[in-house]
Amino acid sequence: MMIATLERLELMNQAEELAKMILQSELAEEYRRCYYKLKQDKEAQAMIQRFVKLKEKYEEVQRFGKYHPDYHDVMKEVREVKRALDLHEHVAAFKKAENALQSLLDEISVLIGKAVSEQIKVPTGNPYFDSLAGCSGGCGTGGSCGCRT
Repeated sequence: MMIATLERLELMNQAEELAKMILQSELAEEYRRCYYKLKQDKEAQAMIQRFVKLKEKYEEVQRFGKYHPDYHDVMKEVREVKRALDLHEHVAAFKKAENALQSLLDEISVLIGKAVSEQIKVPTGNPYFDSLAGCSGGCGTGGSCGCRT
């Protein structure tokens, strides 16, 4: 029992080292730079707040669907504000940095999972990595890996 505890402690220490390496990576540094710039940009923050408020209207309209009297106006406004937000320099840069960092984390997860077993399912949210994991349909569904367990 003592060996398992020491082994677990060593694994946790190595995981912490990996986390430190990720935090010190250029991708993490770029993520933090973009996040800071986004938070400091008053125009971007105003656009985000507008979008959040508009999203509340959108959710209300969605409850009634196209029968809501403001359905078409709200849907159009949501698309316009979302497009403007996505095209904003600091929002776009932040999303790009966020996606790059997420891809790194996904790659690491897949590598760790495959090191343990080829059958380990690692949820990445990225279809590319999910297809590499072998079982895209999920075990028990008779997915592409053919398993039924």
